[in-house]
This record gives sequence, structure tokens and C-alpha cells, in this order.
Amino acid sequence: MIKLTVTDREGEAHEIEAEEGLTLMEAIRDNGFDQLLALCGGCCSCATCHVHIDPAFAGRLSEMSEDEDDLLDSSDHRDATSRLSCQISLSTAHDGLKVRIAKED
Repeated sequence: MIKLTVTDREGEAHEIEAEEGLTLMEAIRDNGFDQLLALCGGCCSCATCHVHIDPAFAGRLSEMSEDEDDLLDSSDHRDATSRLSCQISLSTAHDGLKVRIAKED
């Protein structure tokens, strides 16, 4: 199991576990975080699964696609650590990953 730390919009950190192969969005959603809407279900057609990744893990993530980049441009809360959690497929390289759920647009 992959251990993750998810910080909610109120600033409370929660440790969760996820199986390898799930997306980060699935892991967060399946652990009961209703702040992560993920309206498109992981199809990369909205930005409601926007998270901020701990910069220490940036080098462990796959490249951002043009579609993901375009969708994140629609967020008022985008920064250098922004990613769509549906586009991150979890592997053992992500064990210990820390993310913060982005503010709602």
C-alpha cells in the first residue's frame, strides 16, 4: 500500500493508504474527501480534482499533458505545484506523497 498525506481545505492533514495503479483522484475520493468533486470521473475534462503537490515530489510525477495544462489555466488557484489528481497514476515511487486539495473555483 502507498501512504499519502492529504490536507483538506481547512488545513487538516489526513494520512490515507492507496493501492498501486489507482489515480490520486480515486485514492482521495475513495477515502471520503467530499471536497474533491472530480465531476468528470477522471476523464481530464474538468478541473474539479485540482490539488497542490508537495514540491519535494514534483520529480516523481509524470509530465503534465497539454490538456491538463489547459484545464488548470481555468483555475484562479493554480500555482507551480498544481496538478489534476486524475492524471497521476500512483506507484510505489509516490509512497509518502503529500498533497493539498485546492480551493474551489
